[in-house]
Amino acid sequence: MQEAGPLAGVRIVEIDAIGPVPFAAMLLADLGADVVRVVQPGTSASAIVPALYRGRRELVLDFRHPASLTDLRTLIDRADGVIDGMPTPSSTALGLGPDACRARNPRLVYGRASMWGQTGPLAERPGSDINVLALTGALHAIGTDDQPAVPLTLLGDHAGCGLFLAFGMVSAILGAQATGAGRVVDAAAMDGVGTLMALTQSLFASGRWLDRREANLVDGGAPFYRCYRCADDRHVAVGAIDPSAFAELCAVLGLEASRIPQFDRATWPQMGREFSRRFASRTRDEWVARFPDGAACVTPVLSLAEAGRHPHALARRPLAAGPNAGPVAPQFSPRAPSVGPAQATDITEMLGRWFD
Repeated sequence: MQEAGPLAGVRIVEIDAIGPVPFAAMLLADLGADVVRVVQPGTSASAIVPALYRGRRELVLDFRHPASLTDLRTLIDRADGVIDGMPTPSSTALGLGPDACRARNPRLVYGRASMWGQTGPLAERPGSDINVLALTGALHAIGTDDQPAVPLTLLGDHAGCGLFLAFGMVSAILGAQATGAGRVVDAAAMDGVGTLMALTQSLFASGRWLDRREANLVDGGAPFYRCYRCADDRHVAVGAIDPSAFAELCAVLGLEASRIPQFDRATWPQMGREFSRRFASRTRDEWVARFPDGAACVTPVLSLAEAGRHPHALARRPLAAGPNAGPVAPQFSPRAPSVGPAQATDITEMLGRWFD
């Protein structure tokens, strides 16, 4: 018999928004929470990106009608948590802000997701993932020597805000279960990315990180930690930081590791040129065959299509339902139930579920 997820019994209302809100709700649903996603008529994106909207019920309510807002407040009265990505004036005007909701349900945990947070000089300004990365120093540190690189929306929207929002919700719900008092979780992408930058900023403060791109151990500066173009214009990724991995890397490339001072920055330019020349002599898959099982921490840089077919990815995906569901993380033992696609519901069904 398959076990329930670790958040089974936890009830979450997700007020639909873009960016970090659906990502955080996806994580909570993956962990077993009963999540109902409230959407405006004609705004659902669950059919376009099913992986992001998996595992929860979808309830259409028109906020222009007072009866819909009354129904939503009734659900919130029975919820453990609310996730809201609306601007503060909008949620307050609708009577859905944290003060109004927590006055009716004192144990409620109210999660707010934004780029800048609810306080500070930027709180009222618009912003996108790339703007957060720019102001936290993350964008400055990622990319080639002459140009910052944009790392998708992984750092700001998802890791910096959505992941920290989910973590904050779980933490505050645990507190509410112990004390009976809820909290407001102010999840700001700028705070989250700043936290993710703790190691880099600490190394910089101690003089162990140079404040420029492609000059450090794990930013592409070290020749043994970067990507290389192969003969077929595809790439391999090399992460041979450990001296034993570096020795194996050199051996496969036909070099003598004992004659190469791995961590001497002065040797890195020449080392990088030699590595580039040698990797360019064979195709990506030929190099993969010469580094079996990721020896020397050398792996192929897979396309999106290839990544979905990788044997290890497939082996780690038994919990996900459907080809577009994606992996569920983290995984637990005993295993939690499979995560299926979003399901449409109505207010009568939801009230029946939550008022049993």
